[in-house]
Amino acid sequence: MVFQNEKKMKILCLHGFRTSGSFLKKQISKWDPSIFHQFDLDFPDGIFPAKGKSDIEGIFPPPYFEWFQYNEDFTEYTNLEECISYLCEYITSNGSFDGLLGFSQASTLSALLIGYQIQGKVLKELPPLKLFVSISGTKFRDPSICQVAYKDTIKVKSVHFIGAKDWLRLPSEDLATAFDNPLIIRHPQGHTVPRLDEESTEKLRAWATEIIQCNNRILEKEEIKVDEEKKQERPDKIDNQEQTTVLV
Repeated sequence: MVFQNEKKMKILCLHGFRTSGSFLKKQISKWDPSIFHQFDLDFPDGIFPAKGKSDIEGIFPPPYFEWFQYNEDFTEYTNLEECISYLCEYITSNGSFDGLLGFSQASTLSALLIGYQIQGKVLKELPPLKLFVSISGTKFRDPSICQVAYKDTIKVKSVHFIGAKDWLRLPSEDLATAFDNPLIIRHPQGHTVPRLDEESTEKLRAWATEIIQCNNRILEKEEIKVDEEKKQERPDKIDNQEQTTVLV
């Protein structure tokens, strides 16, 4: 079905630590293009230039970026609030996004933004985010963040990629528990955006298709409602026109 105001759903795709939007775009290009062909994907760079060595030096050209900085055990963060403000402004200024996709540090950040929005801490003026693609994501460990972001089960359509050899496998499992009925796609690789086999490709494609169909049903209901409101307005307009004719 085609809708009068039809437009693609938008996903904000956030890259991993000390890489770039261009690199994540290349990583995602490994996946079958039919999966996200009905979405607009946006790949911005992180807010801060990389402050140390990047793992992709010699593999992909600079510049490299990071979203925020953290200590060794991931309990203390630097520039996190500035990063959150930047992303909220980016989301607001670039049109309402329907969902987030993130790898590693950015997946952790994306889950935080979704949880914060649900609790009314950020993005209050915008429609709720509807979907989340997590690749090697984790929860923040600061209790003050956890008590807000993961306070309630996050009822957003989510898919979580978890690698058997990923050093963040267990934390990624834990992040998935924060979401309602998450789709978990396991792969044999490590800390990376994985190549998908046929089974994983089909699971992800079906997940994306279901979201598109659900969104289309919502659009259809909204258009029907608008049409009904217009029909209700017409009799008044006709009456007014008739009265004017009589007076003339």
